[in-house]
Amino acid sequence: MIRLLYIYKYRKRCIMKKIRLGKTEIKVNKNGFGALPVQRVPLDRAAKILRKAYDGGIDFFDTARFYTDSEKKIGFALSDVRDKITIATKTAAQNADDFWKDLEISLNNLKTDHIDIYQFHNPSFCPKPGDGTGLYEAMEEAKKQGKILHIGITNHRLKVAHEAIESGLYETLQFPFCYLATEKDIELVKLCEENDMGFIAMKALSGGLITNSKAAAAFMSQYENVLPIWGIQRESELEEFLSYIDGFPEMTDEIREIIEKDKTELGGEFCRGCGYCMPCPMGIEINNCARMSLLLRRSPSAAQLNAEGQAKMKKNRKLYKLRPL
Repeated sequence: MIRLLYIYKYRKRCIMKKIRLGKTEIKVNKNGFGALPVQRVPLDRAAKILRKAYDGGIDFFDTARFYTDSEKKIGFALSDVRDKITIATKTAAQNADDFWKDLEISLNNLKTDHIDIYQFHNPSFCPKPGDGTGLYEAMEEAKKQGKILHIGITNHRLKVAHEAIESGLYETLQFPFCYLATEKDIELVKLCEENDMGFIAMKALSGGLITNSKAAAAFMSQYENVLPIWGIQRESELEEFLSYIDGFPEMTDEIREIIEKDKTELGGEFCRGCGYCMPCPMGIEINNCARMSLLLRRSPSAAQLNAEGQAKMKKNRKLYKLRPL
């Protein structure tokens, strides 16, 4: 029985639809695992979810140094199958020294000697050689040493995303993309395809605003070069995406109606946290306040409910005369 189960999993893994991440030549299932939400899950449950994702056919896992213990959980659950998965993680370092510190911590947490895709984590500018930060030079050296295999960047800013594509310095771009996307967002996807650059779709469920996974998957099926990463923290969520392993739902008139309805109701509320609205003359962190309910649901609440976070929200309520939560 155990042998038959192994053969079934092996055969299933062989027939799964793969997506090529541009010039990296990395080929993975179109379902990516976004590991930001597993910060909220205890280690044993997180390990069970991660392992179930792998056994079900997911072979791309995205995390970040900034996601507290997310990297450790991936290392704990999947280090024995390291050669069968692709790991992408990120550094928010602002200088070369911190870059190297982050990289070594990530390698240790993930229990690996290399990271498949190492990404600059939402920088306010596009790191380039000679810009004075030493960041891109550190990336190149890490790649030369074999500690990273491919260089990527994540962002929420269209300007930085365009600059990264035009620079030719990056092999992947991770950017918010879902069925609430604008034409400008879709243009980025097309530009990445034209430049043979992998496109990783963060916030494929718009940070939790989108609750219909079938509609979300059907939308993504229209873009051959897009790898969605689904933020998962519950087995029930995972099971929905595992059901799409062998093929995403097709776009139908019924799904189009769902998408159009959601775009009407949610489109104006979609905040990618880009900070375009900043600075606020009253000192309000508009981008974080707009996403507070999502941050509390999808990331460790301690980061938002500490004294500093509470002071910011009280200031917001006072200025705008909002009722206490």
